[in-house]
Amino acid sequence: MGFNNWNTTHCGPEFNEEMVKGIADIFVEKGLKDAGYEYVNLDDCWALPVRDVNGKLVPDPKRFPNGIKAVADYVHSKGLKFGIYTSAGTKTCNVNGFPGGLGHEKSDAQQFADWGVDYLKYDNCYNWGVDAQKRYTDMANALKETGRPIVYSICEWGENKPWEWAGDLGQLWRTTGDISDSWDSMLSIMKANLELDEYAGPGRWNDPDMLEVGNGAMTDTEYRTHFSMWSIMAAPLLIGSDLRHADEATMEILGNREVIAVDQDPLGKQGKVISQHDGRWVVSKEMQDGSRVVALFNETDKQVKISTKATDVGLPVADSYTVRDLWKHADSTSNGAISADVPAHGTVLVRVAPQQ
Repeated sequence: MGFNNWNTTHCGPEFNEEMVKGIADIFVEKGLKDAGYEYVNLDDCWALPVRDVNGKLVPDPKRFPNGIKAVADYVHSKGLKFGIYTSAGTKTCNVNGFPGGLGHEKSDAQQFADWGVDYLKYDNCYNWGVDAQKRYTDMANALKETGRPIVYSICEWGENKPWEWAGDLGQLWRTTGDISDSWDSMLSIMKANLELDEYAGPGRWNDPDMLEVGNGAMTDTEYRTHFSMWSIMAAPLLIGSDLRHADEATMEILGNREVIAVDQDPLGKQGKVISQHDGRWVVSKEMQDGSRVVALFNETDKQVKISTKATDVGLPVADSYTVRDLWKHADSTSNGAISADVPAHGTVLVRVAPQQ
């Protein structure tokens, strides 16, 4: 859980030291740190386009006048962790072609460790056809050799089925190409990621890319669906909006601790699709306490009723069940029926357990 600047800034001028420090401040001041958000991560364009004479990466002095370590130190001073970005190729993905890590794995990994980096997003551009497993293994080994614990985010876009091999190398792997702030983009990525539930587990996560919540091109109903479905898929929750300008609705979505608890459940199960018919989706996630979280997701453009049963989502037979609506923060009792009128593009998220 944390933040990455890419979805809101790309390589714009507002991506700089001041922004990164401001996000760290907001994590603390607005209660996001207490809700579980921990990593403040840089994306592309933090470096100069060429290495120095010793082959080292050089932070852009306009964006980061005090260097990267100073920013990492500031983030750490807030009790948070700091992440950085490069690519498993000769250049990063931006058209300006910043230096990639291919062939520089040991040097770059040590530089990141020396700066106090806690998280590395390793992209896939300009790889020149070099075997993906080799490229990502080389950096994994280099990170281990530093002796510093660094979360390793394998951003391979799902091209070579990383879910089948990346769990031995890192903690999360992208399952698709990049998300954008649109309903169609979010929906297509969600559908692709839902199919991979068997590969996820504690310390090894399917990554359907960062959150677009609050970036403005979807409705709050659609953003609640986005956040609900990422949480039921046990996906990383990396905020992709500039929290310095976030409205109350955005903060309410991102700060919903009952939904965050679904995502962060220690059992580490990704939700499974129970049924999907005519745009009516039922997805169920097994929780450590034996309850099930159920997403009733409406893909269609009109309000529909979506229904399932407690036994169908994996719960034992019981005379009655407690049903907790995680967005309304309200409880009800059911004889086993789980049903709701769900608005267009909306999701009703409930936590269901047998009554004792």
